[in-house]
Amino acid sequence: MANTSGASSFNLDLTELVEEAFERAGSELRSGYDLRTARRSLNIMFADWANRGINLWTIEPGTITLAQGQNTYPLPNDTIDLLEHVIRTGANITATQADLTITRISVSTYATIPNKIQQARPIQVWIQRYNGQTTPVSCTLSSSITSTDTASISVSDVTGLPASGFVKIGDELINYSYITPTTGAVSGTLNNCFRAQQNTIAAAHSSGATVYWQQVPAITVWPTPDNAQTYVFAYWRLRRTQDAGGGVNIMDVPFRFIPCMAAGLSYYIAGKIPQGMERLAMLKAQYDEAWELAAYEDHEKAALRFVPRQQFIGNTI
Repeated sequence: MANTSGASSFNLDLTELVEEAFERAGSELRSGYDLRTARRSLNIMFADWANRGINLWTIEPGTITLAQGQNTYPLPNDTIDLLEHVIRTGANITATQADLTITRISVSTYATIPNKIQQARPIQVWIQRYNGQTTPVSCTLSSSITSTDTASISVSDVTGLPASGFVKIGDELINYSYITPTTGAVSGTLNNCFRAQQNTIAAAHSSGATVYWQQVPAITVWPTPDNAQTYVFAYWRLRRTQDAGGGVNIMDVPFRFIPCMAAGLSYYIAGKIPQGMERLAMLKAQYDEAWELAAYEDHEKAALRFVPRQQFIGNTI
């Protein structure tokens, strides 16, 4: 009986993947430009995969410890959406830990809540699916702040900032709850500030420092947490697939998706080169088939049980 290799570590780095894709498209990898355009197509393809449904390898757990009086918290910048979430009390204590339901609501529903700063255990969450972009807003600090200033931060221009949200000053991310404009001017103050968000470090910042609007993915909970006990927001998020890196990097994709990735990239490349046009339909069919096979394997194998959520209003008999 012949000996087997004993190895099961086959993978493709970026250069090998691009070579395979060019060969399928009827060409070959010849230049640095070919590698750059293929890497760009690969990243566009990964973005398309995020729109096709849940990719199980990009599901990650996380937790946020909630603070009294703060209702908005940042998520990691590469978050696409949250799949599940609970409010955890008595965290890490065997006798008392409990995961309690917190219901997802829309921005329309959140907007109708009359008292958004009411404090209690959170029971609802609005998820803001921003892309993590940093936006210049022609705004600077009107006066210096220390690393412990939280009540208010004076800025030169609030016209480009949302009513509540996040700003970035230096390397520090700061959450503010509301803005008080200066009467008859564009300046104002950011109030009820929470410093050092998203694992940044609270620091002193000088007058004139640039203030950026940071569009981070975030959650807003209601009611605003009180101090009756420690609340932890536990979640399972869907993150973006990591970008294609340098030529020696392997892709952030599981083994079962390698055939699909090669077929998809060859289809994308064929649409860019003259000699690939006659193969386009064939490569599209191969890509579709490879995607169906990979996607079928990339689903939750556990049995599903659907339980209706009942809500009773008023007296019941």
